[in-house]
Amino acid sequence: MRHKIEFSVFMLAFSPFAVASLEDVQLPAGFVIEEYADVPQARSLALGDRGTLFVSTRQGRSVYAVVERADGSTRTIELLGGMNTPNGIAFHEGDLYVAEIDRVYRYKNIEDHLHDAPAGEILDIDLPSDSHHGWRYIGFGPDKKLYISIGAPCNVCDESGYAEIIRVNPDGTGRETYASGIRNSVGFTWHPESKDLWFTDNGRDMLGDDLPPCELNRAGRQGLHFGFPQCHAGEILDPKYGKGQKCDNYTPPVRKLGPHVAPLGLKFYTGDMFPPEYRNQVFIAEHGSWNRSKKIGYRVSIVRLEGDSAISYEPFAFGWLQGESVSGRPVDLIVKEDGSLLVSDDYAGKIYRISYVGDAVKEMTYE
Repeated sequence: MRHKIEFSVFMLAFSPFAVASLEDVQLPAGFVIEEYADVPQARSLALGDRGTLFVSTRQGRSVYAVVERADGSTRTIELLGGMNTPNGIAFHEGDLYVAEIDRVYRYKNIEDHLHDAPAGEILDIDLPSDSHHGWRYIGFGPDKKLYISIGAPCNVCDESGYAEIIRVNPDGTGRETYASGIRNSVGFTWHPESKDLWFTDNGRDMLGDDLPPCELNRAGRQGLHFGFPQCHAGEILDPKYGKGQKCDNYTPPVRKLGPHVAPLGLKFYTGDMFPPEYRNQVFIAEHGSWNRSKKIGYRVSIVRLEGDSAISYEPFAFGWLQGESVSGRPVDLIVKEDGSLLVSDDYAGKIYRISYVGDAVKEMTYE
């Protein structure tokens, strides 16, 4: 289905809803956050060769393109509509890939057709149609293969063909399992130097408020098993599936994250705008808990690394959660060419831009 609907937004002209959320957001000294674009139910992000920002939705049925004008304002174009949970999105060699629950489409030369999107080619990839954890996350690795997450169709179960990340060639051929034992990954990326796959994983529910932790993981090679459903967070045997098992038999996380924070998108910082100590550190969008007696998450966190080891885990941008009141839910991240960090928020329907201005005085007027 083809659409030509456009939304315009200036980065400093905030809606009342965005004002309420951004006024509360706290960042390290020298950083500022501002609204970049209005995108209904904004989820996963992909950046085109010409700077077009492609934005997916999950509960919505559309895919959007955000184009930046010379004056810093943006316009949002509804690129595709009528889709089935189009959460996964990736850009590769001029083509846009969009993953519904049970299929992946390829739209060729998409930046030439932002107002007249071509018909999508369905790749021949056999994907399950379960809606439980069925929304896909996709991305192209340094090997130029398309990686696809397949979440477990349950809270906790042991089902063949699920709880894994697979990879295929750009045309959908050559399918193979890259990593397994992964309950529900809705975000992965590659280290800019080692090229290893790093991903988040959402821990199982119904073990209480504080168990298990969610996870940040690294797959340094193909074939690793990360424990689900037998072992959670590298140390907690499952009450049912962990009987007779040992957590030592599985690959532990690089870092245990907060329990039920719902970590989704993650990116290594590769830009030149932020101070040098942020280079190659990993930012994580924490969507926030739905099943704790006291909410947690709803922020962007940073895990600082030395080599492949995590040395700290701390909030970077937070304030969308005030007590038990929520004004935003970060989903995905991307580093722009200018070094700023974009953050999607499917609760507020916004894309935010985080920049570093140092000691410069930046006056922002909220209207």
